[in-house]
Amino acid sequence: MNHADIQAKVKLVTDIANKLRGPYTPEKYGSVIIPMALLRRFDCVLADKNAKIKPILAKMERLKTDDEGKEKAVLKACGVPFYNAKCVTFEDLVGDSDNLGANFLEFIGAYSKSIAEIVKGLKFRDEVEFMIKKGLLFEVVKAFSTVDFHPATTDEFSMGYVFEEIIRTYKANAEAGDHYTPREVIELCVDLMMAEKVEEFKNKPGKLIRVYDGCCGTGGMLTVAKRKLKEKLGTDENVRLFGQDSNPESYAICRAEMLMLGDDPRNVHEGNTLTEDKLKGEKFDLTLTNPPFGVEWKTEKALVETEFNAKYGSRFMAGLPRISDGQLLFMQNLIAKTDPDGRIAIILNGSPLFSGDAGSGESEVRRYVLENDLLEAIVALPDQMFYNTGIFTYVWILSKNKAKKRRKKVQLIDATGMWEEQKPKSLGNKRKEITPEHRNEIVKLHRAFKEGETVKILAPEDFGYRKVTVERPLRDEKGQIVLKKGKKQADPALRDTENVPLKENVADYIAREVLPYAPDAWVDDAKTKIGYEIPFTRYFYRYVPPQPSRDILKEVVGIEEDIRDTLASLLGRNGTP
Repeated sequence: MNHADIQAKVKLVTDIANKLRGPYTPEKYGSVIIPMALLRRFDCVLADKNAKIKPILAKMERLKTDDEGKEKAVLKACGVPFYNAKCVTFEDLVGDSDNLGANFLEFIGAYSKSIAEIVKGLKFRDEVEFMIKKGLLFEVVKAFSTVDFHPATTDEFSMGYVFEEIIRTYKANAEAGDHYTPREVIELCVDLMMAEKVEEFKNKPGKLIRVYDGCCGTGGMLTVAKRKLKEKLGTDENVRLFGQDSNPESYAICRAEMLMLGDDPRNVHEGNTLTEDKLKGEKFDLTLTNPPFGVEWKTEKALVETEFNAKYGSRFMAGLPRISDGQLLFMQNLIAKTDPDGRIAIILNGSPLFSGDAGSGESEVRRYVLENDLLEAIVALPDQMFYNTGIFTYVWILSKNKAKKRRKKVQLIDATGMWEEQKPKSLGNKRKEITPEHRNEIVKLHRAFKEGETVKILAPEDFGYRKVTVERPLRDEKGQIVLKKGKKQADPALRDTENVPLKENVADYIAREVLPYAPDAWVDDAKTKIGYEIPFTRYFYRYVPPQPSRDILKEVVGIEEDIRDTLASLLGRNGTP
């Protein structure tokens, strides 16, 4: 499906919300629209299978088979791991309008266990009873019965887009930093993450491949990873998906999509990844995520700090970033959950590259990542790639076991110019897209591992510096240096700092940059701190010479003439209308 088709389906759903006006206020629309969209998806999946499922269930009832046995029988016969015991559709329910209320309540209670748990988590039954009371249910169910979410017309790839847009529209309490990831960006992440692993997986047929996303949302990253693995390996039989998300609607949708993909929905958990790690102690071959950008972790502070202070077994042992932005906490979570041979892909905004001074939590996390040789590559993406933010973003690729040629090296790829205009039109703030050709070019640059106009290869220490404190002597009213026990006293008013690259000798730097201007200065070594930052754009700076003054003058004169001509036409040549 293209973006126009996806937006058309989203509009069909959002238009239904108008039917709720009156009994529902706009901020409450999501409590109906989101569960109904999910139920309609189930309905469309089962629509052409109910006729075959019904006699299977009847036979299982006679044999007194338990729910798990029924689901297995349905899966074997029909290829779907769930069912609705009523074996009816939305269209069937609408056809009996007089009994719709009772029938619909019975319908949502008739799903097999795996789906029943998802529906229960959405707390939708109360909303159905309210709609019955207000006379809304028939119109809502009838309207949804016209929405085509059948897998033949809306695959999981497109369905993910639809669900994300619906949630974004109706979740009034959604975090400002929550940005659903465009699928072409996910595909790039997965391609880069798997670049060094595909051959290894091919050489180990039968190996269980575990994939994890700590901010899984509706499951977009997980589903794309599974599809990509199937494309490259020829099978996804041994791929297992795991995830966690704090948004109950996203979590429910993700579980549903996992179920329809043939994955165990019990591997997807609801809860805050930072404070309630539902997969504690688990390790994964491939980990990836797109955490919230620039969202504070104030409410999680106490529990995160407790884990940090424990040190042993702490996911956050490298450092705690400032309270206003928790992105680097999610990165540390992935590092902790990745196998010794595993790989990581995470999408971040620009802040984690450089925010925080030497000794700060952010700098310490970068220090840990770089000094332990975990950072393989960073790819700068174009701006205007996401639906609800136009900022530049970066894909970080980390590896616990780098290829030999990459050890003690970090690859930076500037892909900010690799895009084309979003078609057929922009979606929110998304006005650009990475085409398959662009994606292949980025992956090719990554694999080649050679410097060029858009590629830089540096050592981890290139990003490090010593923040040294430069002191000047305290002087008395006569200009004499103040001594205490024969030691020069420092003047706090003259104190300064210098950032000295790790690769440079501090004494040499001070002799060149400080002493010629302040011969009495010295460095207080006790105050020296190590810092790391990744000034990405600096490495790709391209000098553009200023416009010649004569050309600027010509433009100014031309503008003045245009203004005079415009005024003359409006006021007349004599200055009067």
